[in-house]
Amino acid sequence: MAPPERPTRDRIVSAAAKLFYDEGIRRVSVDTVAEEAGVTKRTLYYHFASKDDLVAAYLAGRDQPSFSKFQQWYRESDGPLPERIRAVFAGLAKSARHPKWKGCGFQRTSAELANMPGHPAIKIGAAHKRRLEDWLADIFGVEGVQEPRVLARQVVLLVDGAFAVVLLNRDPDYMETAGAAAATLVAAAMDDRPV
Repeated sequence: MAPPERPTRDRIVSAAAKLFYDEGIRRVSVDTVAEEAGVTKRTLYYHFASKDDLVAAYLAGRDQPSFSKFQQWYRESDGPLPERIRAVFAGLAKSARHPKWKGCGFQRTSAELANMPGHPAIKIGAAHKRRLEDWLADIFGVEGVQEPRVLARQVVLLVDGAFAVVLLNRDPDYMETAGAAAATLVAAAMDDRPV
């Protein structure tokens, strides 16, 4: 018995996700997405009012899987908090070594849409980054770190800076260097905890 066919909307988002990540949002037409999904352009527009809505759906679909990877790398690591944070960066470095890796989809999308700050995809990307920052602040707060929100923001800056530099230089070692810097920041913050 053949497996059931995925719903049309899911096929469209899946096709768009592959094309947008591989080639960029501006380079991929709605016609190309429809063809890749095996639907007509009219069917695509039945499910998405515009290409902007499709781009937003693409990023929304990246949110949970990306966030889950951060949590997994943290959860599966051993040792004290600084080493667990370093493990997240090690996971990112491993991902960046994959031949199909093309950087952070949220950053790449925001770069392409930089002149459109109200775009729904920009809002989704910003929410994703806030979610990561909130998660880190919660971890640091539980550990008794003073100013957990500030430390979380510093680590997020290292994450995003590493994404940008690795994409530019094609050298995942920058991700591990950022992980060492994050571990140093976290260790220093833990040393400053009240006794």
